[in-house]
Amino acid sequence: MTEMVYGTAPVRVVDPVLPRWWRTIDKVSFSAVLLLICVGLLLGLAASPPLAARNGLPAFFYVQRQAAFSVLAIIALLALSICSPERIRRLAVLGCVVSFGVLVALPFIGTDFGMGAKRWISLGFASVQPSEFLKPVLAVTLAWLMASSHDLNGPPPGKTLSLGLVMLVVGFLVMQPDFGQAALISAGWMVMFFVAGAPILPLVGLAALLLLGGWVAYNNSEHFARRIDGFLSPEIDPRTQMGFAQNAISEGGFFGAGVGEGRVKWNLPEAHTDFIIAVAAEEYGFILVLFIIALYATILIRSLFRLMRERDVFIRLAGTGLVVVFSMQAMINMAVAVRLLPSKGMTLPFVSYGGSSLVATGIAIGMLLAFTRTRPQGEIGEILSRRGLG
Repeated sequence: MTEMVYGTAPVRVVDPVLPRWWRTIDKVSFSAVLLLICVGLLLGLAASPPLAARNGLPAFFYVQRQAAFSVLAIIALLALSICSPERIRRLAVLGCVVSFGVLVALPFIGTDFGMGAKRWISLGFASVQPSEFLKPVLAVTLAWLMASSHDLNGPPPGKTLSLGLVMLVVGFLVMQPDFGQAALISAGWMVMFFVAGAPILPLVGLAALLLLGGWVAYNNSEHFARRIDGFLSPEIDPRTQMGFAQNAISEGGFFGAGVGEGRVKWNLPEAHTDFIIAVAAEEYGFILVLFIIALYATILIRSLFRLMRERDVFIRLAGTGLVVVFSMQAMINMAVAVRLLPSKGMTLPFVSYGGSSLVATGIAIGMLLAFTRTRPQGEIGEILSRRGLG
């Protein structure tokens, strides 16, 4: 009788969080990330024992640490990939404020570990590199500022604010000095700025400004000039890091010298981080290198195709910034190993050893997977077709 008088109330079926997450996530990209982590642990077994021996530590000390950091990276990735874009935006803006504050304080609280640049904070049991954590949250914050310029109710100068913020961050990175991260962040912003529909002239002007900055750095920084001169030199000293890496890659051939047979890990102090791809090429050959490149390419291409169908401007820009910075870092690391670029001191995402790099990359890809999840909305192509624009 009650139903006849008042009618029936619709029953809302709540879709459980985990099944919905698994149904909407990009499973191929997620699988590629897990494979990259596995490759990193495999190469860590080859590259880190010599470092442990030099430091008087157990043979697999660094492998165990890398496994622990990999678990933290996966936890961060899963936790963020479940979040909504709105929650990620709020967390990223807060994280950007905190990370930038720590970056500003580095000259006073940071340490250089004898490398001539205060990029780390020593915690005793581990060290943290703030710029690694700043990259993903900065990309999302810049996307938020750029997307606000599309507001129909009086758009704020979001693109101008994003330019001011990225120049401020780059300025502090250059003062460390950390030219590699500064160039990576600048390039990521330029791609986002272009995707946001900005005219090409400001991008050309910024590119010219970066070239001018490089010229100034070359004439005023001995460290920067030494790396550029070494890159431009027609001959490679076989006793340098680049010389060892080049020899290892050529010795590996197509199928490699064999597991545990590589020699470059005994000569390169950065074999487990910046030049991990040389270890892969020497012991496992071009086959493994090609497999690693294919995994990065899979994440890049699938993410961009999913973002192209996204109608939310903020999600499109944030996802583009994250995947571009991730992919460019991988490209730069491998290009340095084959001498296509001067040495940058940049890790290979998910593969190189390093707690800050692993966890920060897990954060970045977690946010990217959240942005590329399938949503119950009309795709941008369908919307344009309905409006007669497709």
